[in-house]
Amino acid sequence: MDTKIGSIDTCKLANGDMCSPPNGAISTIQNSVSPTVFNSPDSTLGRHLARRLVQIGINDVFSVPGDFNLTLLDHLIAEPGLNLIGCCNELNAGYAADGYARSRGVGACVVTFTVGGLSVLNAIAGAYSENLPVICIVGGPNSNDNGTNRILHHTIGLPDFSQELRCFQTVTCFQAVVNNLEDAHELIDTAISTALKESKPVYLSISCNLPAIPHPTFSREPVPFFLSPRLSNKLGLEAAVEAAAEFLNKAVKPVLVGGPKLRVATACDAFVELADDCGYALANSIIFLINNGGYTIEVEIHDGPYNVIKNWNYTGLIDAIHNGEGKCWTAKVQCEEELIEAIENATGPKKDCLCFIEVIVHKDDTSKELLEWGSRVSAANSRPPNPQ
Repeated sequence: MDTKIGSIDTCKLANGDMCSPPNGAISTIQNSVSPTVFNSPDSTLGRHLARRLVQIGINDVFSVPGDFNLTLLDHLIAEPGLNLIGCCNELNAGYAADGYARSRGVGACVVTFTVGGLSVLNAIAGAYSENLPVICIVGGPNSNDNGTNRILHHTIGLPDFSQELRCFQTVTCFQAVVNNLEDAHELIDTAISTALKESKPVYLSISCNLPAIPHPTFSREPVPFFLSPRLSNKLGLEAAVEAAAEFLNKAVKPVLVGGPKLRVATACDAFVELADDCGYALANSIIFLINNGGYTIEVEIHDGPYNVIKNWNYTGLIDAIHNGEGKCWTAKVQCEEELIEAIENATGPKKDCLCFIEVIVHKDDTSKELLEWGSRVSAANSRPPNPQ
């Protein structure tokens, strides 16, 4: 079982220590700590969190500064192996962490309390549905404000600070609110290890007055994570392979589509090997934007002026985002010949780029099946109330 996460060997422990935690839990080993080490600026909660992120293979954290996370950001920046990437808003930071997790195996974002947390929520929900381990870190209120019945800024104007936590409970596999130093080490380690084991996002709120405070539990190099190997049901696996082979052998023009579960099962290489053995071509990354000027699906259900949207220069937007620094290529096509040429470019000389092709189609260019479906939905939605 490969227990490496990012570029870190999770089985090799520092200083020769041994750990064998049950069920993939984190095991921490406490040694005697000298006062000199304890008072080190490296022995703070913020630096411990930073080291943990680097240890699991995260070298870039996507952030938006806010009143409650500024000190935490100072300590993340101080970690040599961690690069802080500032984002325009929290939703962007969340989606950047999502993409980072797809590429590197795990991602992280840092936002501020409530106004930032609620903004990043949709991205975290998407990561949850896609089985992506994203560490969502929120700078929370001062620990002294908990239970004081005060009304703080960045909230909805109520003394109850739990609204953000309740929102994240349904779209994360673990939630931790760190408002004291005694259990901060355990909560941080549990949150990160749970994200890796479950391949789902976690929510980690850290009170704004804690990141800079030293504590004995943070004063040594953290013990690397140990994740229990995944066990496979041999009989079930053989049955699945036989069923898949039978299905593929019966297909006239089989197409293999790899979904997000491949990442969870660390089966991406096996999927590519299967495609190669079967002689199937692997598609490169091409994004097609089918631009029909609005919401055609909604038009077929119930038409109105609200179904027409303000069009952007979408290819220009892609060019602006990567700003010549990324490997991106865009094309806007109006007819079949231009589309064929664009696809040939995307699969040929531009195959190493992220290709974005905008396809302009007429707003009424739709299928018979969509017309029928729209009519049925319209009829279903317009049913009068049942007699009371």
